[in-house]
Amino acid sequence: MSTTLPRDVHPDSLSRLPLRRREDMDEQGQRFYDAVVDPQSRTLVGLRGPSGIWLHSPALGERVRTVNQYLRFETALGRRLTELAILVTARELDNQFEWTAHEPAALSEGLSQAIIDVVKYRRPSGGLGAQESTIVDFGREVFRDKKVRPETFARAVELFGREGVVNLAALMGNYAMTAVILNAVDQQIHPERGQWVLNTD
Repeated sequence: MSTTLPRDVHPDSLSRLPLRRREDMDEQGQRFYDAVVDPQSRTLVGLRGPSGIWLHSPALGERVRTVNQYLRFETALGRRLTELAILVTARELDNQFEWTAHEPAALSEGLSQAIIDVVKYRRPSGGLGAQESTIVDFGREVFRDKKVRPETFARAVELFGREGVVNLAALMGNYAMTAVILNAVDQQIHPERGQWVLNTD
């Protein structure tokens, strides 16, 4: 993987936006900064990624972070399936940064490499369990077809309930939004994450 950064990318942030310094921020910004760098913040990549980007708009960042924390850690979907949904989103949007952050996280949450590879290599979902195949199909249909087939939706409701389906769609939408932001600022992959990079050929 090349270590040469694009001319408009800052080496400290690995994006087009420089890292913000706490002392340069107002009270709201400092509060958000402290929440992001707190050891309990559960960010996967520190300030060189979405959290550092949101520091350029702390009012938005606080709100986005609240939603993100709920969708990642507090819904009935559970950590393992949540990471699967995030990976499906990252793969369907071919977002390298999200994938390289979340493939190792998914493994640590107990998602098998075999399931990850179905998503990574765009293999058929038929051999997966009911919950896993439904999440994969749901995401593929949302992003590829811009709609979900009635039978896929019905299966998702049966497995996860109506609230669960809303949360699943919101989770994927949240990471799709993050992918747009990451693309806009040309967020570079952390060098140590190079082994997780997607093949997008």
